[in-house]
Amino acid sequence: MTTTSPVDQAPYFDDLLGDGELLLHFAAENGVEVEASTRSAILTARSLSSATPQITDDLLVAVTTLTAKLKPVTAESLKASAGDGERAEIKYLWRWTQVLAGVIVPFSIISFISSGISDVIRADIKSANELAVKLTTKLQTEPATSSAVAAFGCDARQQPTLTDKPNNDVELITNAQQFAVLIRDIDAKSTRLHKFVFWERSLVDPFETCRADETRMHAILQLPTNLPWQLASAVSERVYVYQDVRYFAQSLLDDTSLYYAALTAVILPVLYALLGALCYLLRTFDIQTREKTYVRSEAERARLIIAGVSGGVVGLFGNSGLLTIGGSTVPPLALAFLVGYAVDVFFSFLEGLLKSFGSKTAKS
Repeated sequence: MTTTSPVDQAPYFDDLLGDGELLLHFAAENGVEVEASTRSAILTARSLSSATPQITDDLLVAVTTLTAKLKPVTAESLKASAGDGERAEIKYLWRWTQVLAGVIVPFSIISFISSGISDVIRADIKSANELAVKLTTKLQTEPATSSAVAAFGCDARQQPTLTDKPNNDVELITNAQQFAVLIRDIDAKSTRLHKFVFWERSLVDPFETCRADETRMHAILQLPTNLPWQLASAVSERVYVYQDVRYFAQSLLDDTSLYYAALTAVILPVLYALLGALCYLLRTFDIQTREKTYVRSEAERARLIIAGVSGGVVGLFGNSGLLTIGGSTVPPLALAFLVGYAVDVFFSFLEGLLKSFGSKTAKS
């Protein structure tokens, strides 16, 4: 038998033979019937120390036949499954999923809580403003005097201003009580919201120095027990307290709206889109691992980059609130996650918009 020297042997012969053996072994394990000529070509190539052009040709035909029969399983995917490629990939995806979740969850919780507190404070301020106007108009109260103002400081107790005749107007007394309740509620929620604006130290709590003294805080925020006898002065003094409380609360609302709105509109959509892309890659990895079709590709990193850009676009488009898609309203963060999970669908949507816009422009 005439043989060729290793120098004359095809440089890809050993790799091709290894691929053929992997495919043949996979077919045997999964009960895939392989023609005798295909098996013989691979086994014959292994039994020889060198390969003739005919052996190489038969091996090429055998590997091609096996690849077509076992598709989408390939020799490359079988190599990835047999080595440490899958383990490294799952560690890579899991590590980045943990990092994103570790950032998204705290920021989402903080943003959600601060947004809820801010909404309640805004509603309370609106109601308190209406009650303040109503009470001062009906009672025709004078602004709180300097002595009355000093009585609400942390260094003094409230000094009641009694009248000769009690005011027994039930509506006015009820409104005064509601006004005081709203002041206490705004003050409590503002104090709580102040903890979430930890970077802003220029905002000073108007009652910071006496916050720990319950007796003094009671004198500042609570109505007097003999309210009918000093209704006008109590309302006037509470209006003064309310102005300090409202200023502190409104300043917090402005800072919260500025920073957390930027967080919700710019940063979180990008992170949610990246999380959606990672979920897609994990799901695809799980399917491909079970089917032995996984192949490491740089397209995964490209998908993450595209998902981040798409999430930023969703944040810019959805900073006004809920988005309407197909008749259903979707929060921007949920849409950003869906866009990251299904980047292809998002680009198909954009291409559809461009085609529609192009056709309308051509008609005009």
